[in-house]
Amino acid sequence: MLDEFSRKKLEVLVGNEKLEIFDILYEYIKNTYDVECSFQELKYVNKLWPAKYEVKFAKGGKKMTAFYFAENRLGLSIIFGKDERIKVENMKDELSNKAYKIYDDEEIYHDGKWVMFELEDLSLIEDIKKLLPIKRKPKN
Repeated sequence: MLDEFSRKKLEVLVGNEKLEIFDILYEYIKNTYDVECSFQELKYVNKLWPAKYEVKFAKGGKKMTAFYFAENRLGLSIIFGKDERIKVENMKDELSNKAYKIYDDEEIYHDGKWVMFELEDLSLIEDIKKLLPIKRKPKN
């Protein structure tokens, strides 16, 4: 769980509305998956996603997903490897057009397809819940 000081930093940066979106997905991930959570201030700032903070979920050194917090912006990143991309593409009809377009528009790199879902409202939450099991099996 994030301490109160860290939460306050995030709220000041992204605002209460986006922090509520984070809270919904944070609780879902913590309750559904066997992963550890870490919070860190980022030293390097990407020009496309100038995030100041990262909240990462991983197990055994293998990253499942991460939230990125930038000025008035909240993003959730999922990196899909080759086999995982096939699974996403096979479930295209189960995803919203918006979510699949975000996925489809991202480039493929040597280590996978890095997909950043910008969370402006609640519209992508169900899609993210469908995509996360591709990265890690739920507890139950």
